[in-house]
Amino acid sequence: MKQPRHVSLTGITTTGTPHLGNYAGAIRPAIAASRRDDVDSFYFLADYHSLAKNLDPDTIARSTLEIAATWLAAGLDPARVTLYRQSDIPEILELAWILSGVTAKGLMNRSHAYKAVVADNEASDSRDPDKGISMALFGYPVLMTADILMFKATHVPVGRDQKQHLEMARDIAARFNHVYRETFVLPEPVIDEHTAVLAGLDGRKMSKSYGNTIPLFLSEKKFRKLIMKIKTNSLEPGEPKDPDGCTLFSIYRAFATPEQTAALRVRYAEGIGWGEMKQLLFEHLDAELAGPRAEYERLLANPARIEEILAEGAARARSISRPFLAEIRDAIGIRSLAGLAP
Repeated sequence: MKQPRHVSLTGITTTGTPHLGNYAGAIRPAIAASRRDDVDSFYFLADYHSLAKNLDPDTIARSTLEIAATWLAAGLDPARVTLYRQSDIPEILELAWILSGVTAKGLMNRSHAYKAVVADNEASDSRDPDKGISMALFGYPVLMTADILMFKATHVPVGRDQKQHLEMARDIAARFNHVYRETFVLPEPVIDEHTAVLAGLDGRKMSKSYGNTIPLFLSEKKFRKLIMKIKTNSLEPGEPKDPDGCTLFSIYRAFATPEQTAALRVRYAEGIGWGEMKQLLFEHLDAELAGPRAEYERLLANPARIEEILAEGAARARSISRPFLAEIRDAIGIRSLAGLAP
C-alpha cells in the first residue's frame, strides 16, 4: 500500500534581520530537509503574523526582503519547494475567520504567549490584565492554524515554545471535522531535540529581545568585530579552559564536524587564548558564510527578482488554497443559491 506523502510547512515571521542563531537552529536544518524527495515542503513569510509584535510598516517591509533573501542565499531552492508570502494568499485569512467560529475563547486564554503578557501586567500592578494585548496577539494561534490547515500539512517543524500552538491547531481542526465533516488533516509537531540553540554576545540565548545577536550576513569586517565582542572569562593564555558552557565553543560546535570539535577540546585543555579562539571562530564561520553572503548582497540589490520568486510561489500555493477553500465553504454552508432546491 502506497504511503501518503509528508507535507511539511515552515513559517518565518518578518520581525527583524536573521541572525546566526536563526541560521543554526532553523534555517540550515530546514533547507537540508527541503531537499528530501519524499516530502512536499511549504515555506512562507509570515508578514501578517508580524502585526502581533511590530506595527512599524517600514521594518516589516525591510524584514520581508531580508528574510526572503536570507533563505534563498542560504540554499533554499524555490523550484523544489513552495515559497510564498502569507499576505499573497487571501484564502488563509478567510480560513482563519471560519476557524474562529469553532475555536473556544477558553482555548485562546490558555495560550502561553497571552498568559505571559497577562502575568507581566499583573506583576506590574496594572489594573487591566489585558493591557497592551491586541487581538492579533490573542488570536495568533488561530491564524497559525489556518496557515497549517490550508495546505494540509502533516508535519510542522517547531521549537518547544511553539508546541502548544500545534496542539491547539489539532484541537481546532478536530472540532471543525466534528461539527461539519472530515475536512482537515491533523498536523504532527516535529521537534528536533538536537536543534542548535546558540548563545549570544552576552552568553544568554541569542535573541533580538536581548539585543545580543550576531546578524547573519554582516560585512566581513563588521562580522569579525562582533565575534571579538563575545563575552569570555578572565583566564589567561596557557591556562586550561572548560569548553562546556563557553559561548565561543558552543557556536563553533554548531558549525563544525565532530572531528573538528574534538580537536578544539584538546586546544582548550592546552589553554588556547581567547583572542586566538575568537579569530579561529571568525575564520571558521566566515569560510561557511562568505558564499551565501555574496549571494545575499546580490539578491538585496535586485528586490524585483525576489518579488518574482514570491509571486511564482504564491501562484502555486493558490492553486491549492482556492479549490480547498471552496470545499471548506461548502462544508460550512456557504454555497451557491442556484443549486438549492425550492
